[in-house]
Amino acid sequence: MTIETLTVRHVVEAMEERLALRWVAGHQGSERRIAHQATPHGSTSLVGHLNIIHPNQIQVLGPDEMRYLWNLRKNSQRDILEQLVNGTAAILIVTDGLAAQPELCALADKQSVPLLATTLHGHEIINILRYFFSDKLAETVTLHGVFMEVLGIGVLLTGESAIGKSELALELISRGHRLIADDAPEFARIAPDILRGTCPPVLENFLEVRGLGVLNIRAMYGDSAIKTSKYLRLIIDLKDQVDVTFADIDRLHGGRCNREVLGLKVPVITLPVASGRNLAVMVEAAVRNHLLRLRGYFAADDLAARQRRQMQIDP
Repeated sequence: MTIETLTVRHVVEAMEERLALRWVAGHQGSERRIAHQATPHGSTSLVGHLNIIHPNQIQVLGPDEMRYLWNLRKNSQRDILEQLVNGTAAILIVTDGLAAQPELCALADKQSVPLLATTLHGHEIINILRYFFSDKLAETVTLHGVFMEVLGIGVLLTGESAIGKSELALELISRGHRLIADDAPEFARIAPDILRGTCPPVLENFLEVRGLGVLNIRAMYGDSAIKTSKYLRLIIDLKDQVDVTFADIDRLHGGRCNREVLGLKVPVITLPVASGRNLAVMVEAAVRNHLLRLRGYFAADDLAARQRRQMQIDP
């Protein structure tokens, strides 16, 4: 598992045009780092309105904040401004086209804290930057398997090497489903309950199939056979039927369990692999059944209820 870090320079270069940012002071602090920081109460907030008690790494100063600072007595104002530049703040952003106090500019230069200005509203800056950081600073992990979009949801095919994951993926592609990543899909936790899977740039469009070598799926099947990213909703684990015991799979509910990925539990369905089994059809059925379960319908429970009703009618 990895957590990315960014510098102020990276953020400004990426968002300068979109946020209409311009440097005011503190140019020497362009290499300050921005990252999720673990604390006893979770991660510190990355971006938000002026907060001295629980300081954000990016402090946004809008009309209300600037009015508050201007209305303070001289000594109190000086104390607040010094706390701003001496704390954990990596960037100060003055919004709504307002001018920063000369004292703040001087302190930002002295402490090498980047001070930026923009004509956009503070809430707009915060919303855009939160989305930006949720993508760039998300926890990530690389898992072994083939990640696909099957019937509209992200499905990760896992299993031992040479179990048939790539062959299964190729058959699913031929049935109209889409490839996201082969061998090493990368997953990022971009929200408390969302894992987004993508393909490393070097592997995009490629699928390795034993006996056929590396195939370019986009070139062979067209753009519609490729998906750039998808949320991970289901894992299908392929196992040799010889290694599967009766205790592993419930006859009514199937082989179901959960796997923890970046702190989130992802449903796992175990599919035994044996000669003559049409795994593509079974994967489609597994996904359809999973979607029904998400809507609250459980076939095994429905069957049990029918049996109980029949026993009451005809004891």
